[in-house]
Amino acid sequence: MKFVLFSLMANLPNAITGEAWSSQQKFQNVIKQAVLAEELGFDAYGVGERHGTPFLSSSPPLVLTAIAARTERIRLLTMVTVLSILDPVRVAEDYATLDHLSGGRLELIIGKGNDPRHYPLFGITEEEQWESLAERYRLLKRLWSEEEVTWEGSYRSPLYQVTTQPRPYQKQIPIWHGSASSTLSTELAAQYGEPLFSSNSFHPQAKYKTLIDHYRERLAYYGHDPARAVIGAGAGSLYLADTDEEAIRRYRPYYDAYHSTAAAQHNQSPFTSLEDNIRNGPVLIGSADSVLEKIRNYYTAFGHQVLSISVDGLGEQEQLEQLHRFAEDIIPVLRREIPSTIWQQVPNLHKENGSLAAIPNGAPSISPIFQL
Repeated sequence: MKFVLFSLMANLPNAITGEAWSSQQKFQNVIKQAVLAEELGFDAYGVGERHGTPFLSSSPPLVLTAIAARTERIRLLTMVTVLSILDPVRVAEDYATLDHLSGGRLELIIGKGNDPRHYPLFGITEEEQWESLAERYRLLKRLWSEEEVTWEGSYRSPLYQVTTQPRPYQKQIPIWHGSASSTLSTELAAQYGEPLFSSNSFHPQAKYKTLIDHYRERLAYYGHDPARAVIGAGAGSLYLADTDEEAIRRYRPYYDAYHSTAAAQHNQSPFTSLEDNIRNGPVLIGSADSVLEKIRNYYTAFGHQVLSISVDGLGEQEQLEQLHRFAEDIIPVLRREIPSTIWQQVPNLHKENGSLAAIPNGAPSISPIFQL
């Protein structure tokens, strides 16, 4: 199994100390997280996209570019790029630039997002989100794979013989499809034979398994081999301690604080308490043995090769503690137990004799299995 640390960059006062970070402090915290994630052996770092308080993640390509400058190996993911509201020309340009500046470490996760506040900001209705996502995605694919693109659609002005610049550094930037609530997202992923990333954040396992099962069924329908499906999954919140009881006690204030926010209320969690979420939901709260048991259970249901976690909301020292615990007690065990066919190598810009040495231009994507 491979591992992603990610942040949605929610900037809330600490639930225990009341300490509030400035926006600048939160940005620096995220960069520190990414640097530490690389040092601890995580495979990727991700930044989500949100457009409203308390989130500061309105511009993932800029944040990931700053992270690219401070790291060499770790892959850079978007969790997710809200393509249903964005101009594909701008997306093609921004992320191709990031692909170059990171030495080919970029992977895009696209989706419609789960915060309805962004629709009026960008001039579409919530009812249009799936149609908008599909149209904009098809255009983005063409802009990255073709030159002199001529196109006409509903959600931006027509294009005539357009070639976006720069061209991507990788021959093919890997694209995942974020999945949280609808078979429309799994259908789009299956149609293109591209990997799926289940949010697995707010609801019982069965809801997300239904979507993943639909994805595999539709892969076969479109002529792709479902046995080669590439799936990632989130995991709710993380809090490790020596015992389950200690983890619950220490995490409860954070859980209560988050569930009083507007963002949490929008997601309409079906769980009645933290204990209910631990028993029946995706949160990873407990001893290392309990958390390992839960991840194995979800792997049996999902068959995912990649797991993402977040330590958003914790104070900086607790973030350090949790990431070290996860890297020492969880990652080595699951790497041994659960196979993964992706990210066997990582392209990077590295220093040789004090100068930057880049992988040759046009280096292939290191994840050819993404085309199923």
